[in-house]
Amino acid sequence: MNGNPLEIIQKLDNDLYENVTKTREMTFKQGALSTKTKLLIAIALDASKGAQNGVKNLVNQALKIGVTKKEIMESIRVANYISGASSVYPSAYALKEIF
Repeated sequence: MNGNPLEIIQKLDNDLYENVTKTREMTFKQGALSTKTKLLIAIALDASKGAQNGVKNLVNQALKIGVTKKEIMESIRVANYISGASSVYPSAYALKEIF
């Protein structure tokens, strides 16, 4: 998927788009948990849901702030523990596109 996947939401309902954007900014800003930790949690959650594009996008964001491949794989291990192999296969497809 190229571009902003929420572009259509912005076009059809800018208030919703702004809400989602503000929520994302609030969620991932540095706080008691680091942005890095929050991204790793989000990767594990998207992996658990089988959200291949979500994993791909979050991994790309994580790499930009210095998250290592090992840290990413450990977050996917957590997803595997909670959700099983259904989290590993979408993650594998996402990671194959990146690495």
